[in-house]
Amino acid sequence: MLHNQIWISLSRYRTAKGNNRIVDKSIEFEQVDRERNWDDQIILNGILLYMGSMYIKAAHRLPWWRTDGVIWTFIFHAGPVEFLYYWLHRALHHHFLYSRYHSHHHSSIVTEPITSVIHPFAEHIAYYVLFSVPILSTLYMVNASILSIVVYLTYIDFMNNMGHCNFEHIPKWLFSVFPPFKYLMYTPSYHSLHHTQFRTNYSLFMPFYDYVYDTMDKSSDSLYEKSLVRKEETPDVVHLTHLTTPESVYHLRLGFAYLASEPQKSKWYLSLMWPITLWSMMVNRIYGQTFTVERNVFKHLIMQTWAIPKYSIQYYMKWQRESINRMIEESILEAESKGVKVLSLGLLNQDEGVNENGELFLRRNPQLKVKLVDGSSLAVAVVLNSIPKGTTRIALRGNLSKVAYAIALALCRGGIQVYTILEDDYKKLKSKLTKEAGDNLVLSKHNAPETWLVGDGLTEEEQLKAPKGTIFISLSHFPPKKMRKDCFYNGTPAMLAPKHLENVDSCENWLPRRVMSAWRIAGILHAMEGWDVHECGNIMFDVEKIWRASLDHGFRPNQIR
Repeated sequence: MLHNQIWISLSRYRTAKGNNRIVDKSIEFEQVDRERNWDDQIILNGILLYMGSMYIKAAHRLPWWRTDGVIWTFIFHAGPVEFLYYWLHRALHHHFLYSRYHSHHHSSIVTEPITSVIHPFAEHIAYYVLFSVPILSTLYMVNASILSIVVYLTYIDFMNNMGHCNFEHIPKWLFSVFPPFKYLMYTPSYHSLHHTQFRTNYSLFMPFYDYVYDTMDKSSDSLYEKSLVRKEETPDVVHLTHLTTPESVYHLRLGFAYLASEPQKSKWYLSLMWPITLWSMMVNRIYGQTFTVERNVFKHLIMQTWAIPKYSIQYYMKWQRESINRMIEESILEAESKGVKVLSLGLLNQDEGVNENGELFLRRNPQLKVKLVDGSSLAVAVVLNSIPKGTTRIALRGNLSKVAYAIALALCRGGIQVYTILEDDYKKLKSKLTKEAGDNLVLSKHNAPETWLVGDGLTEEEQLKAPKGTIFISLSHFPPKKMRKDCFYNGTPAMLAPKHLENVDSCENWLPRRVMSAWRIAGILHAMEGWDVHECGNIMFDVEKIWRASLDHGFRPNQIR
């Protein structure tokens, strides 16, 4: 299982960066759901191996190593297994069997390592019968060994994962030094053609029989060479986020695919993985560099998400801020050197207490060509358009952030009363309002309205004091904990992404599928519209203009739940 997970993470990382990627088509949630039971095959493996060791007498007291057994294992695989698999595979592509069985595997045009074991149960049984030929034959020839069996099973797993990883990495010199090797080992690009062309490249791991029966795809060599020299992709837009908790690494697209495809929630069984969690924390501390998480396509834009290897709690530690800002700045300069158009700052990478909403980086690098976007204007627009029509009174709770400040001023100027309980916030807001608009700002701890705008710092005690039926609308990246069953909650300011946003197979933190945070969407809109301005620090883009642009490009408001 660890071997398979390493391949999954490596494949997703390499295909997100783009270097040596073979197929550019997208992977969506439908494929992730279909391939979710990939570990069933591992369980079946264990059961069959256990039964074999118990009931086959020749499997008792095996030696650790026998050279003749290894040689015979290779002979049986290269001969009967590869030959029989080739014809079985061709038979599975006959309409009768394909429509009933093999089409399930071929539903994945773009393959991932886990695609290799996604088959109907009947196919699994057929493959197990084939792969058992070398093992059973050497057992009954009394020249099998523990290592010959282990190495053979590892070889099957390795080749299966490699052939479906969607990035080319087999060096060309391997075939130059020993030309016949091309008949004995396929490449990821070779098998990828089978998934895109369907009627070629039927061989298991050794293409020999495709050459013999003339079913090798004519573009196999050219695709291999093209993929091998393909450079790392240059994105138009980068969204810079960070890890939230030590366990959030499992919810990344590079982590567990099924966890990444669901909104992030605490899972009890992840606590049992504390040794791996601790190891990942040590790697993050030592490695300490931004890494690529995922790749998306929006119309003509290529987008990537990068992550800072820091956790949310570290952003609140003053002694960590210099290190965090250095990483953010290095990421900005890397994006600049690559020709990225827009970089949006996600989560706490734009926190006022950390770097003044990104203003720090503009002061240090006044000639930046890449546009820095904190997305505050779209967050304001999303919240304003989330407020139910007819609302006349609103409570403002939590810390007064840049977004909260702008929303409060807009509401007061629009004739809606805003209630705050903090005198400092009241004075700060009052100083920016005309006398007429200022009359709509109320300092009161009583008569709480039934619509609350809540930012970071909202206490559970405050939430419990809200009237029944209160609508909580979050202003923050981090939505409040749902304490009340008799109230309604609108989480992180976000919008539903349109269908033409491609390669979406993971959730953004705790947001539902295909829902994106306003801060992330803002970066896309700045690039699509060609807005040649920064939006960070005290700079706030036109709220109405960015809201109209979001609707024009197909984004839709998220529902209050």
